[in-house]
Amino acid sequence: MEPFMRSDGTPMLLHLEPWREKYNAITAGFTGREGGSGTKPYDSFNCAFHVGDDPAVVLSNRKLLAESLGFGLQSWTCGEQTHGKDIAVITEQDRGKGSLDRSTAFQATDGLLTNVPGVLLTSFYADCVPLYFYDPVHSVVGLAHAGWKGTVAEIAAAMVDRMTQEYGSRPEDIQAAIGPSIGECCYEVDDYVMDHVRRLEAGLNPLMMVEGAPDLYRSSDKDSSKSMLNLKEMNQRIMIKAGILPTHIECTTWCTSCNSDLFFSYRKENGVTGRMTSWIGIKES
Repeated sequence: MEPFMRSDGTPMLLHLEPWREKYNAITAGFTGREGGSGTKPYDSFNCAFHVGDDPAVVLSNRKLLAESLGFGLQSWTCGEQTHGKDIAVITEQDRGKGSLDRSTAFQATDGLLTNVPGVLLTSFYADCVPLYFYDPVHSVVGLAHAGWKGTVAEIAAAMVDRMTQEYGSRPEDIQAAIGPSIGECCYEVDDYVMDHVRRLEAGLNPLMMVEGAPDLYRSSDKDSSKSMLNLKEMNQRIMIKAGILPTHIECTTWCTSCNSDLFFSYRKENGVTGRMTSWIGIKES
């Protein structure tokens, strides 16, 4: 069953439904492109400053999302993503960093981690893979942004390590999810990318794969010198290698490129488009 389910109404929100049903203490999900204030080519629910959209529109969309989730814009906390694996631990004093402009966001940061209620962790996507983490034992939530560079840098494993170091989380207690992103059906890559993938592949023990898991990649039907890469599966195997139980990982079936009417897609729209937002936060009691 698809874990990211679209809710009724606007803006377009896809809640991580299995967690929504099981864990009342948190909220987690992903936005679509509908229901905001933006105009082409950012129509309409773009929440990222860096793409060239009107900052006033971006702020309006951020406020709409935060309030739709029961948070205020002052709770919105984010990083300036650079396709790396650096992770920021968010304290009460960090609440709201990056909410109003780029300069106050955590710089060069692709992962966010907190145990502070009332902080809304956010990150931005137009084909890259959103990764979600939740330790219900220690009440810790995390987000990671994983394009191919973040994936081969194993940001998913870095998040597990950081949760263990900072909060005493045990990998076997961590719940994880892989959100809407470009699928192997659409993600064609060259040998430069595949060289990095193959080096990582050797360390992903086949015994750690989910039974019946798809291949990490296959040859492109259009160009035999290129490959179709499955970033979702790569991240799932990295999570398992890091100690997360396969039964604790939810993985989407949504492809952002196939569904560019519902999602922004960097590939499909030739690089000029908005960004979806992943979110996770611990609710204040």
